Amino acid sequence: MDKSQLRIIFMGTPEFAVETLKQLVEGGYNVVAVVTQPDKPVGRHQDVLQPSAVKVYAQSVNLPVLQPVKMKDENFLEQLRSYKADLQVVVAFRMLPEVVWSMPRFGTFNVHAALLPQYRGAAPINWAIINGETRTGVTTFFLDKNIDTGRIIRQMPFDIPDDANVEYVYDGLMKLGARIALQTVDDILATDGNVPSMEQPEAGELKPAPKIFKETTEINWNQPAKKVYDFVRGLSPYPGCWTTLTDATGKQGVLKIFASAKTGEPCTEPAGNVRTDEHRLLVACSDCWLSITALQLSGKKRMDVANFLNGFRNKLADGAHVGK
Repeated sequence: MDKSQLRIIFMGTPEFAVETLKQLVEGGYNVVAVVTQPDKPVGRHQDVLQPSAVKVYAQSVNLPVLQPVKMKDENFLEQLRSYKADLQVVVAFRMLPEVVWSMPRFGTFNVHAALLPQYRGAAPINWAIINGETRTGVTTFFLDKNIDTGRIIRQMPFDIPDDANVEYVYDGLMKLGARIALQTVDDILATDGNVPSMEQPEAGELKPAPKIFKETTEINWNQPAKKVYDFVRGLSPYPGCWTTLTDATGKQGVLKIFASAKTGEPCTEPAGNVRTDEHRLLVACSDCWLSITALQLSGKKRMDVANFLNGFRNKLADGAHVGK
């Protein structure tokens, strides 16, 4: 069997998954259908339906698209079976029931944006950066009954520079994920489905990657500046981290922070105290001052620190602080 004969169903939703689907299609692999999330209601009245990035691409190359609300719906399962897939490839999708992942004769593999078993969960890129990791990667593994625990097929590492944010790592892993997916399909083809795989090691401390919520993204200033710096870049540009800014008059507002810089300047003031000099907005952390370089006041556009200081410097006199 060659790649034009192997019947593949692709499952995914966001832009991250599109690159893999695109490479499969352009590489001549036989993608027979695509499964993605239902269109999402958007707009002020939730009356506009927005298709997923995967659906938009799939339709542009005339691939059939399935959008089940429930993965165990019998009508959906009947449709899925009708494609007689040999293999299912999953990238950034939802948890699948066994009746779905066990359907193809060669099984179902997932592309995960971390080096498993580390960072199992919904937000592996964010948490790797938040935790100050200098390396992450991508893993392909066969799905089983638990989340991100299946047998590993392939892994590829990816270095995280100290100044990298989520956008940089996301883009890098998106391309690397497509590459490892195609290599994994080729492995499965070459072995007629008997590709070597290994159980995930469970020794040592495992770092989770749970879904991120608004309360997860509030900055705690009472910790070393490096920890806050990593937290900021691990949530930038999306969803962005935030803090409460209290100006010198006592007025409060929400401040989103998208970029910062380490100063290395020791600080003895209480965490969260704010000071400015000619060009910088500095916040006290537990050990050093952190320089804020890109931010957004509630109701305003994102701006660099120079523009922020032009309009707000006079309100950042003694007594201004961030945090609770």
